[in-house]
Amino acid sequence: MALWRDDSPTIELETRDLILRAPRAEDYEAWAKLRAASRRRTEPWEPSWTEDELTRTAYRGRMRRYDLDWKEGRGAPFFVIRKRGNLLVGACNLNNIKRGVMQSADIGYWIGTPYIRQGYARQAIRRVLAFAFNELKLNRIEAAVQPENTISRKLLEEIGFQNEGLARRFLYIAGEWRDHDKLALLAMDPIRG
Repeated sequence: MALWRDDSPTIELETRDLILRAPRAEDYEAWAKLRAASRRRTEPWEPSWTEDELTRTAYRGRMRRYDLDWKEGRGAPFFVIRKRGNLLVGACNLNNIKRGVMQSADIGYWIGTPYIRQGYARQAIRRVLAFAFNELKLNRIEAAVQPENTISRKLLEEIGFQNEGLARRFLYIAGEWRDHDKLALLAMDPIRG
């Protein structure tokens, strides 16, 4: 039984150290291992994990959603693969792509604990932004960061995101409604950092 459709997107984005591509069925073992190893660090910033979060069944469901997002143009999920060793190091996704008068999306990302502070998040975000603006022709990319997540906020600001204010009780994270700072980068803004 296939995990999901065999005609998954073939888009690959490249940086100096990374390949960003759509998640694949064969990524399950590496993904589950990296997510488990990173749980303590990522839990404060993510929705609460389900009991079956790291199971193959849950992964299949995740892949079906990703595939549908690609197919319907609502999202562009990328796994971040380090070229050296062909290792999964994280993910960087465009979510909630809106067309029409908005031409916008949200960006979300995570880097596994063994690979933090090596520049992978910065490379992945910058490359996904270039894809969003140049290839998808979006006008605006938004990011939501909890005020306590100073490392992520600093990274986004160094790349060029600008703070647009506080969204009160914006996302249900780690079992409670949490405030988030809303940041945005426009197509006309320079991508820095």
